[in-house]
Amino acid sequence: MQQVNVGIVGLGNVGSGTLSILAENAEQIAQKLGFRLAVKVVCSRSVRAKNLPPGMAGVKTTTDWREVVADPEVDIVAELVGGTRDAKALVEAAIAAKKSVVTANKELMALEGAEIWDRAINAGINLAMEASVAGGIPIHTVLREGISGDRVAALQGILNGTSNYILTEIERHGSDFGAVLMEAQRLGYAEADPSADIDGYDARSKLAILAALAFGERIVPADIYTEGIRRIEPIDFQYAHRLGHTIKLACGAWQTSAGLFLSVRPALIPQSAILASVQGAYNAIWVRGHYGQDTFYYGRGAGPQPTGVAVVSDLMRVAREIRSGSPERVSPFAHKRLGENRPLAVTLRKSAFYLRFRVHDRPGIIAALAGILAEKNISLDAVLQLPSDTKQSLPFVITLEPALEEDVRQAVEQMKTLDFLAEPPLAMPMEKGL
Repeated sequence: MQQVNVGIVGLGNVGSGTLSILAENAEQIAQKLGFRLAVKVVCSRSVRAKNLPPGMAGVKTTTDWREVVADPEVDIVAELVGGTRDAKALVEAAIAAKKSVVTANKELMALEGAEIWDRAINAGINLAMEASVAGGIPIHTVLREGISGDRVAALQGILNGTSNYILTEIERHGSDFGAVLMEAQRLGYAEADPSADIDGYDARSKLAILAALAFGERIVPADIYTEGIRRIEPIDFQYAHRLGHTIKLACGAWQTSAGLFLSVRPALIPQSAILASVQGAYNAIWVRGHYGQDTFYYGRGAGPQPTGVAVVSDLMRVAREIRSGSPERVSPFAHKRLGENRPLAVTLRKSAFYLRFRVHDRPGIIAALAGILAEKNISLDAVLQLPSDTKQSLPFVITLEPALEEDVRQAVEQMKTLDFLAEPPLAMPMEKGL
């Protein structure tokens, strides 16, 4: 059977991993498909034929992605450049040229994936994006096909390996955030500008995609309440452990009778929960179905080879579709059409909370804080204070009984005006976990 030809655009970590897998695993891929998946052209700013993997002799190279799209022998374009501006132009041009597209681009798919899919359907080609979330975990396939017969009630996950690595190292070694971040940058886990990872934006894009798959709603990143991990300190893990918890950058989605709640933020997770055991740069997603109950998915969240496997698997699936045809393609968003219902404000959700304070110690502090909470009808659960050598920036914690988040936020805003605070209070929800 005639081979299917691929054009690769982008030779960063993901592109390089994809290309090496296509070269090294070519024979097994052909055995599985029944035909060859051949790289026809490779595009990047500095690509040279001599830098391609062994077995890629004769592959064209270019620095202009337009040449990839225009090549009449290319059947599938793999967009692996990232970002939104150039990637969007590339994807739209490929669709206009009636070439199927495989992408690992979480930002673009989170912002405009549904509209791009509509254009792909109208053009009669396919769009695949498994590598856009959680690298080596086939979570798209799970939600799109594996458990598509269920009705998802909730999902919770760790979707950013960099943040999880940083939190793991703070917990293990008691190092401060800045030192661990520098080490993460040295090891290549964090970029020179780490804000997308540590401020939650990377995880937010991924959750937007998963929420669309799980709940059938058109979610964009701006719909999701997001906080990062910059304020997490070793002392927070000490208190969390006293409470039988750990701290994760938790990505959550909960379907309720009133609507959908979405958030990305640091949260206390019970140490007994399966998510609490996810360490280092790994990702994990827990899904609760109405009928199938709980399932859990774990693996590398990034890296050239795990993410490259996801890209190559998508290339294989699209290649099969090109060869065999499919009158009714499965949408990459798992639903024929996405709804337009906006998520509920997370402030309307009830949760237990952890409040960490640093204060200039003096009598009456607990009474003042408890008085503000009482005004909002918020009940204290516990007050914890570990031994400390300082009285000028004394840390202690108050945990709250489940309360409306809007009331907790109002109380925290009022607390910020108190003159004994050395810094604003740190508030984190205490999730039940799995």
